[in-house]
Amino acid sequence: MTIPETMRVVEITQPGGPEVLRIGTRPVPRPQQGELLVKVAAAGVNRPDTMQRAGNYPVPPGASDIPGLELAGSIAAIGEGVARWRVGDNVTALVQGGGYAEYCTAPAPQCLPIPKGMIPVEAASLPETFFTVWSNVFDRAAIKPGESFLVQGGSSGIGVAAIQIVKAFGHKVFATAGSAEKCEACVKLGADRAINYKTEDFVAAVKEATGGKGVDVVLDMVGGDYIDRELKCLADDGRIVIIAFLGGSKATLYLSDILRRRLTVTGSALRPRSVEFKGAIARNLREKVWPLIEAGRIKAVVYKTFPLAEAAKAHELMESSRHIGKIVLTV
Repeated sequence: MTIPETMRVVEITQPGGPEVLRIGTRPVPRPQQGELLVKVAAAGVNRPDTMQRAGNYPVPPGASDIPGLELAGSIAAIGEGVARWRVGDNVTALVQGGGYAEYCTAPAPQCLPIPKGMIPVEAASLPETFFTVWSNVFDRAAIKPGESFLVQGGSSGIGVAAIQIVKAFGHKVFATAGSAEKCEACVKLGADRAINYKTEDFVAAVKEATGGKGVDVVLDMVGGDYIDRELKCLADDGRIVIIAFLGGSKATLYLSDILRRRLTVTGSALRPRSVEFKGAIARNLREKVWPLIEAGRIKAVVYKTFPLAEAAKAHELMESSRHIGKIVLTV
């Protein structure tokens, strides 16, 4: 495969609104030891991309300043020390940045084969959300058989992944969403009960649906005043895992409940973690979740695609929250 010297990329010309995204030209990166160079077919759009564009999410040291944390495509070149991949293999990968481009390097342990029967656009919508859900719900919160689960923002990229994965493992799933249409989408994806947070109190709804017991695990991306309400709808020994705080980074907690009912409030961010850490998640996904995708029990939920040159429109849509599922750029 001939690799060109330069490539088209999406650059953040200055911090600001979607209009600061422009097509630029950069040299094609060379894969370092342990890395693959991927010819990108599609790249997923995520909240951290819009936060980075606005100037609110500093890029980790050594990562590309080009946005894009997940992609799918074919391997164009292989760095030293990479054994199990071949040039031409189709992969989907979690990256630290650089996905909005024609080529991107990815650490080999963070790459996964594109699931059988899936096109690159669908595969590009998986890594960021699937790695996040696995890491937080199954590893950090260690959800156990028979436990129930609530995800806030069930129609988001994280939400549609969480509902399907957790349901496929046999748990009772609750989701909140902001419209009747979004709630209906959550139920179609497998939620046992979707709660419209604009018209219903999710604490009361969860309590009622669990016979007063509450849920065992909450995946939260709202933060702010949601945390205290989530503590109220947890079962004894329940866990809240925070992965974002779109509703504010400050919360007031009443510690007596945490002590009395042995509750846990934890959280994590995936982007700064090591390649080894992400590689371990990739192995779990490959072994436990990829077969469910290939069996048709979990699907990619792609709401809309945009060509690379229209990244600004993709960000506009992401920030409008009109979408249900994922937004993907095609290269």
